[in-house]
Amino acid sequence: MIDLHYWPTPNGWKISIALEEMELPYTVHYVNIARGEQFEPAFLAISPNNRMPAIVDHDPPGGGPPVVVFESGAILLYLAEKSGRFLPRDLRGRYEVTEWVMWQMGGLGPMGGQVGHFRLYAPEKIDYAIARYTDEVNRLYGVLDRRLAGREYIAGECSIADFACWPWIVPHERHGQRIADFANLHAWYERMKQRPGVRRGFDVGKEIRRASAGGPDEEARKVLFGQRARG
Repeated sequence: MIDLHYWPTPNGWKISIALEEMELPYTVHYVNIARGEQFEPAFLAISPNNRMPAIVDHDPPGGGPPVVVFESGAILLYLAEKSGRFLPRDLRGRYEVTEWVMWQMGGLGPMGGQVGHFRLYAPEKIDYAIARYTDEVNRLYGVLDRRLAGREYIAGECSIADFACWPWIVPHERHGQRIADFANLHAWYERMKQRPGVRRGFDVGKEIRRASAGGPDEEARKVLFGQRARG
């Protein structure tokens, strides 16, 4: 059994979607990041960066003690290796998928996080920051759109690269993007939505999303934004 330490955000969805697609049994442990649960000692022992998601696999390949993995990209690679699915076995195919997982981790995710912050949560509107990150996310959409020309999925067959990227396209409207401007990306986005595993994974914690639809309250803002090192 895998323990999934999770909150319904794009990074969390990557892992709930992967677990559903791979048909791996798991138990969800919610980490309320708006109330500071990511700073609790028990969670820091699992995820020293005080960020979710993280997993604890109590039945790792080869046996032995539980395996703990934090960082969503590393978790995706681990789950793909454990399940033997959604990551090609040949060298070229494997690194093609890995490239796009790293592309999401280093670009699409961080830039999406910044544009979301400055467009939705910053206490004052900073036009330069909004334009800077909106344009960069637009550029990244273009990169992915070109990659998907003539392809159903990012690396040929459906893979963990698709599970990594799709959740960060979900908030396209809130990020100031017109997905209809990117025909290949739009078609892939809709294709992914039709996959039963994607739908099930996306639905994990949907009641939490509904309850927080109005955005973070003042207490949550203090927890989520302006974090510094803690002694």
